[in-house]
Amino acid sequence: MKMLISNSSSVPIYEQIKKSIINQIMEGELEEDELLPSIRVLAQDIKISAMTIKKAYDELEKEGYLKSIQGKGTFVAIKNTELAKEQAQKDIEKYIEKIVTISNKFDIDENDIIEMFKMIYMEEK
Repeated sequence: MKMLISNSSSVPIYEQIKKSIINQIMEGELEEDELLPSIRVLAQDIKISAMTIKKAYDELEKEGYLKSIQGKGTFVAIKNTELAKEQAQKDIEKYIEKIVTISNKFDIDENDIIEMFKMIYMEEK
């Protein structure tokens, strides 16, 4: 499992780990029922505290991305497309909030923003 962590990021390390695992699940790099590295092994591999890894794994399990089986390890849970869609919508909302903040700061009209969105959206299809 690949993991890029930035110590200089304002995003907490456990959040970076969570996002990385979620992205790998959504991209199909981590398959359903795939065994993840143990907390200790992953901590050694990326040189992060085992407690930080545990926090990320625990939250991912609560959110439905992972499942733990006593004595066997931590596995990728069944892919929940509704969960993924909900997460994507949360991410989009954050970007929209940034767009609104910037457009208000520079007095850019809402209709101009909507037209830019439509143009970019159509280019990506």
